[in-house]
Amino acid sequence: MKVPFLDLKSQYESIRPEIAEAIQQVLEKTAFAGGPFVAQFEKEFAAFCETQFAAGVGSGTDALWMALLALGVGPGDEVITVADTFIATAEAISYCGAKPVFIDVDPLTYNMDPAKLEAAITKKTKAVIPVHLFGQMADMDPILAISRKHKLFVVEDASQAHGAEYNGKRAGSMGDVGCFSFYPGKNLGAYGEGGAVVTNNPEIDRNVRILRDHGQEKKYYHGRIGWNARMDGIQGAILSVKLKHLQAWNDMRRKNAGFYNDLLKKVDGVAIPQKAAYAKHVYHIYAIRVKNRDVLIAALAAKDIHCGIHYPIPLHLQEAYKSLGYKNGAFPVAEKAAAEFVSLPMYPELTGEQIAQVATELKGIVLAPVN
Repeated sequence: MKVPFLDLKSQYESIRPEIAEAIQQVLEKTAFAGGPFVAQFEKEFAAFCETQFAAGVGSGTDALWMALLALGVGPGDEVITVADTFIATAEAISYCGAKPVFIDVDPLTYNMDPAKLEAAITKKTKAVIPVHLFGQMADMDPILAISRKHKLFVVEDASQAHGAEYNGKRAGSMGDVGCFSFYPGKNLGAYGEGGAVVTNNPEIDRNVRILRDHGQEKKYYHGRIGWNARMDGIQGAILSVKLKHLQAWNDMRRKNAGFYNDLLKKVDGVAIPQKAAYAKHVYHIYAIRVKNRDVLIAALAAKDIHCGIHYPIPLHLQEAYKSLGYKNGAFPVAEKAAAEFVSLPMYPELTGEQIAQVATELKGIVLAPVN
């Protein structure tokens, strides 16, 4: 039985008529860049995140970059984030002219370890970016307490956490700013690129809107240097359709994670994801940890079961950030996780039969006698 890592086609087929109607409306109104469909989605997404404002942008990377710029982050500043994340988190810091400062992650959730935060703060620190990795929020209360103590901005990288919660509070709603990606494979994915910045601060929202549109608040009157980071009208319309289904899709992900947990929790040599007591996890990624990761992935692929790795090299060891001077061993938890992560197939439409097949084949490979 073939089990793809991701199956966007099955989700599309389930909402095909709604998508066709939404795209047709955009075509009829010729509202292609920004416009009413983006504005409608922004209103709906702000309500979903339980924030006052949401500004649609061109990607999750744009969201992080625009958010930091709106907060005044720039040359000479430092921004603390984790070594275990996609590079976009750090790129946004770098493109502001600021310096990324990495810290290690918690060994159970793989999110920012609050115990490591305060020691990384210097006089140059301007902001902290906790990343809600794999669909589970970071431990926000201590992160916020430490950040407020030192008068630092908190930017939630919620690109993998649409609908996740921390003690009942939605991802994106707890920091000064929340940033989302709508890359097609996300829990809420566009049919192309897209992102959003959410906040309860009207001035931050205003600044993001100016920055995303070439620094203009009024057409052809440019108060500052901005960028073209607008969301497309078609993506706004598609996201409005898909947002209506997100809660149900997240519930299906949690159900599928439960199936995996039941089948794999007692398998020697397999570490399944751990859900924090505070968390409502939305399982963007279902990442296990195993030894000999590459052998397992190749063996599963031979059985037509396809997996991923999120992420094989932590950021402090990437060639792009070699100039920061971090060495192997600097962040042992992130490094160990990066060497052992295997992302199993995870999407709402995954069937119980497929999950059982993945688990059966995986156990057979992991528990096979060593010659």
